[in-house]
Amino acid sequence: MNQTHRQRTATDPSPHGASGTFPEGFLWGTAFAANQVEGGFDQGGKGLSQADVIPFRKTGDYVDITSLMKATDAQIAEAIATPGAAGYPKRSASDFYNRWEGDVELFAELGMKALRMSIAWSRIFPNGDDAAPNEEGLLFYERLFTRLRERGIEPVVTMSHYEMPLHLVTEYGGWSNRAVVGFFETYAKTILTRYRGLVRYWLTFNEINTTLIEPYTGGGIIEREPQDGVDPRQAGYQALHHQFVASALATKAAREIAPDAQVGCMLARMAHYPATSAPADIVRAQWDNNMNLFHTDVQVRGRYSGTVRRFWRDTGIHVAMEPGDEALLAANTVDFISFSYYMSLVSSVSPELYGATGGNLFSTIKNPHLQTTEWGWHLDPEGLRYVLNDLWDRYQVPLFIVENGLGATDVLEGTGADRAVHDEYRIDYFRQHLQQVREAIEDGVDLLGYTSWGGLDIVSASTSQMTKRYGVIYVDLDDEGAGSGDRIRKDSFHWYRELIASNGATLEALPATGA
Repeated sequence: MNQTHRQRTATDPSPHGASGTFPEGFLWGTAFAANQVEGGFDQGGKGLSQADVIPFRKTGDYVDITSLMKATDAQIAEAIATPGAAGYPKRSASDFYNRWEGDVELFAELGMKALRMSIAWSRIFPNGDDAAPNEEGLLFYERLFTRLRERGIEPVVTMSHYEMPLHLVTEYGGWSNRAVVGFFETYAKTILTRYRGLVRYWLTFNEINTTLIEPYTGGGIIEREPQDGVDPRQAGYQALHHQFVASALATKAAREIAPDAQVGCMLARMAHYPATSAPADIVRAQWDNNMNLFHTDVQVRGRYSGTVRRFWRDTGIHVAMEPGDEALLAANTVDFISFSYYMSLVSSVSPELYGATGGNLFSTIKNPHLQTTEWGWHLDPEGLRYVLNDLWDRYQVPLFIVENGLGATDVLEGTGADRAVHDEYRIDYFRQHLQQVREAIEDGVDLLGYTSWGGLDIVSASTSQMTKRYGVIYVDLDDEGAGSGDRIRKDSFHWYRELIASNGATLEALPATGA
């Protein structure tokens, strides 16, 4: 663990509030990514990002969404040749780039204590390898962070959230190329310097483990025919090592440039349960969990785990490391762990014996004890308590839930000023998950905050659709980008506002309507 993180002592105040409540200073808020909310893809000197070339892809239920989050050379070339935003929803998204001032006022009305967001790398360095940053892009975020602070909202900022400059993808091969580490370090130092004093919580890479599951989205690796005799996972693991090195360099830079700031890693965390009590299934679930957590092992413990090193040996994967890499990782561990939680998974040595639920990113096994969303994701509030305790017991560093929410097809009712969305299902989702969060805090977990995904309705990362809605604020746009763009408070907005105002004390008392 990094020596700069101050440990609690027996004389410190408890990290928890009174029994049954949330800690004093708990960071309640919402979260989104620049590529899913900003739009303005051709404004303010921004360059194309890897997300700007992913088209809208309509899907049915229980689709394997990892099959959607890919890009070939031909698809990218077609996208580059296509002007405007038609067919590419992330180019316009929710138009936060042009509407941010009004949106921040809505966030203040909600009573948010934190906004977890990201900087679009290609808004700062349009090509990624530019000699100098884009001042207009730097100024945009400076104004945004300043306004957030004026409204009492803490920016929690991700440096890279599925939006690396497209030039680094097409010309360098994404994160599989070691040269990208240097470009990222320059970018990180630039934003750390510019926003010193404005941003106190930094995350380096969003859901860093997705580089192995979705190599294009997580690592900027274009889908191509595999080379004979080369494990197709080779490029992903090499890219991931480069990201670990880049994260350590960014953490090191933060300690030098902004020593009062805290730096966290970010993991897509989904607990793996064994399908049966058979020892083989239990060992398989343990292995799956360890393969998920080796990412945090590197960033919190400062070293690769034995589990992943054995996997490399068994599969013939060779990860090239430069002299000094391992020492760099060991010396620059993070201050806290942030993570997303949407679902739990099921592991078995014989997965073919079980029914499929393709919406779950890392598993194909349906858990018979759990319901699923309309996109096939397991609903498992108790799994969040399990995950919090598991991470706390393993690492003993503060935790931060920076993504949790329900994607659903909301219905806008009424007209004019009477428009409303009655999303009691989302309120119920929040209530059940936050009850388990409160239980974990009572268990002794040190939790910094909770930022629900995604505040505003945003364009989906996987399908690029707007109709898979997560926000407590409805955005009047459809999958083709048509609509007024108006912001409409859902019932969940009113419910969450009262919950934040009470610091969670009214979790059970508030009515399901949020009225």
